[in-house]
Amino acid sequence: MDLIQQLEQEEIARLTEGKTIPDFAPGDTVVVSVKVVEGSRERLQAYEGVVIAKRNRGLNSSFIVRKISSGEGVERTFQTYSPLVASIEVKRRGDVRRAKLYYLRQRSGKSARIKEKLDYKAAAAKKAALQAQQGDAPAPAPAPAPQDNPAG
Repeated sequence: MDLIQQLEQEEIARLTEGKTIPDFAPGDTVVVSVKVVEGSRERLQAYEGVVIAKRNRGLNSSFIVRKISSGEGVERTFQTYSPLVASIEVKRRGDVRRAKLYYLRQRSGKSARIKEKLDYKAAAAKKAALQAQQGDAPAPAPAPAPQDNPAG
């Protein structure tokens, strides 16, 4: 690792101190909390939309979030490691086959919908881990009774 990469890694570690950046991909619906300064006041503004592009460039990483506001498409680019981005929360995982979803710009309504990624194995493992954490070990389900099959 050369000096520039090392400095970049240190800067990323410093900027992500105290906040976690979840793994998200294009097609996911995210809520980005952005710090907004109005005069002397500072507040958090939530921006919810679909990630249509992600750019992984170390410290210069960014992502574009698209939402429909009052019937008009609005896109906003966020720097992943910006101090203005307070938090990123993944609301829904999208199942897409492209890295850049720019084609959504030409679509509206039902054709702009994205299928949800359903990961049954991960959900079942998460549920089992949660039950084990609570101390309620789930009782094994009884095996179904064998059925008489006259044909076989």
